[in-house]
Amino acid sequence: MVFSASKGGEANFTTNEQKLIQRARQGDTEAFGELIKRHYNMCLKRASSFIRNPTDAEDEVQNACWKAFERLPQFRGEGTFSAWLSRIVENQCLMRIREDRRARFLYLDDSTEANVRAELIAQAPGPEDELGDQQVESLLQREISRIPPLLRNVMLLSDVERLPMPDVAARLGLSIAAAKSRLGRARVELRARLKKYCGRRGFSTLTHKPRYGRLAYTRSA
Repeated sequence: MVFSASKGGEANFTTNEQKLIQRARQGDTEAFGELIKRHYNMCLKRASSFIRNPTDAEDEVQNACWKAFERLPQFRGEGTFSAWLSRIVENQCLMRIREDRRARFLYLDDSTEANVRAELIAQAPGPEDELGDQQVESLLQREISRIPPLLRNVMLLSDVERLPMPDVAARLGLSIAAAKSRLGRARVELRARLKKYCGRRGFSTLTHKPRYGRLAYTRSA
């Protein structure tokens, strides 16, 4: 992260960072990837202060980075890019915490009958669910194949083959930091490609799954 201190003690953007922001606003994913690379450790540290699970924290950083890319035109430069990005990470983590809390509770209509209880009944995917999964998988494969090889290879090893990052870096002859940087850029590239297939609900159009299958009311003996 490269900043220069002003006389007032506040951090100002370097000319280089300003140029990267301008290029990223024009849709340059490489420029945005470089911005994220500079601030990634800060983002991950911030997310980890909210979310203790390292994998979940990193997932929310990736989600926050994508939101930052989408909202970059809203960044006016009134504060530092680092602070602006940090706020997006914080909001993303708070959303994740709220969703996890809601998932622990099942709200039912009040009943006056003490012997009525609710049970969750497992429900196997139907033909429509299976067809939808196949279509999404086909779409992902097609769009991943269109990502430049330097970025695609690290995504295939990390996100498809699920190799640990040290193994990914070793396979590609990269440092771990470089592999992580390429993975972040690849994910931004893929999300940009998938965006055109999303409806009003955004990426949940492709990924939404009902949390529960079916709810049934039964009577206790």
